[in-house]
Amino acid sequence: QVQLVESGGGLVQAGGSLRLSCAASGRDFSNYVMGWFRQAPGKEREFAAVVSWSGWSGNNTYYADSVKGRFTISRDSAKNTVSLQMNSLKPEDTAVYYCAAGRVYPTAAAFQYDYWGQGTQVTVSS
Repeated sequence: QVQLVESGGGLVQAGGSLRLSCAASGRDFSNYVMGWFRQAPGKEREFAAVVSWSGWSGNNTYYADSVKGRFTISRDSAKNTVSLQMNSLKPEDTAVYYCAAGRVYPTAAAFQYDYWGQGTQVTVSS
């Protein structure tokens, strides 16, 4: 059974940091790209960041403009985990954050991701 399980969400003040983690299990994800999306109340799910599969020779990370320079995505293929380090958080970063796995890189399109986690809540207070 394929599972993506997110952790690390919580409440933080504006300007603070959080680190999200996603543990993947049920198959070998080394040939999958791993991404993070987020969904704020009343809004559509939006792309945040993606990291390519191991062995990609080019730029292996891609970010939405809204998080570029503040968020850093990384993966540990040996452990089947992907992390999202979030710095300089803003109230508008408040959302449920989802981990996803897909086969297309780079893509910000949610429909191109095959597996999804259940999400973890991030709340940034002003």
